[in-house]
Amino acid sequence: MTGTDRATEAFVAHRNLLFTVAYELLGSAADAEDVLQETWLRWVGVDLDTVQDQRAYLVRIASRQALQRLRTLGRRKESYVGPWLPEPLLTAPDVADDVELADSVSMAMLLVLETLKPTERAVFVLRDVFGLEYDEIAGAVDKTSEAVRQIAHRARSHVAARRPRGVVSADQTREALAAFQRAVNTGDLQGLVDILAPDVVLLGDGGGVVQALPHPVVGADKVARLLALGLERMAEGTMETIQVNGQPALVLRFTDDVDTVTVLHVENGKVAGLYAVRNPAKLSHLAEETMLTR
Repeated sequence: MTGTDRATEAFVAHRNLLFTVAYELLGSAADAEDVLQETWLRWVGVDLDTVQDQRAYLVRIASRQALQRLRTLGRRKESYVGPWLPEPLLTAPDVADDVELADSVSMAMLLVLETLKPTERAVFVLRDVFGLEYDEIAGAVDKTSEAVRQIAHRARSHVAARRPRGVVSADQTREALAAFQRAVNTGDLQGLVDILAPDVVLLGDGGGVVQALPHPVVGADKVARLLALGLERMAEGTMETIQVNGQPALVLRFTDDVDTVTVLHVENGKVAGLYAVRNPAKLSHLAEETMLTR
């Protein structure tokens, strides 16, 4: 087997892991794919005889590339029009059954990660989500192991204070989605209010390209009334259920074009978050079926 063949075999074996690391750091499937390309270009030039742990080495390369890109994206987000939401990512059914993975890639959790500084986010993801050792992470973020420990502690406390509450089973989520769909399909305003948590949050992301909510809308009554106003337009398209970021989502299409992907976050049997992505740049890859698997 040639050196390139060995490099390819190792890269393919760990590709899903590398993609998930990059996506959790960036919240963008397109940028995660770019990171994979950059990782491959660097990996293929490595003398594999000097690499003791190929998985750790690849994760270190991908993390470095993602961290550089994250810092650049952070500057771009400062001028983003309206609320910014992660790029919705199709996830295989088994991801929802893996509660920890589903939680880590959920829209709600990715929005929490957005509140971390880039290095804090990288350390948290690599340590708390993927279980890397501190010395492995140190090599990826150019810090000492002791510094990484301190950063991890700080990031963990920050996330714990903001992360979604409780763990919801896949069955509870499906039941809430079904109730939400029934209320939307029948135009039942009271049914919408009943399935929404009292402090539900509705966020819309149009990126300044298409019409979307300019600010978050909070509260069951306000959100239900706003959704009711859009029911007539929804009826003109077709709506289907898919799984996005380990959570159920509704896809609104007009002809064959994806118009909106709305991801539901469920807590205690109620819809606590609605994340409506309309920015065409964040929806184009859905047709390519980029999918996260366990």
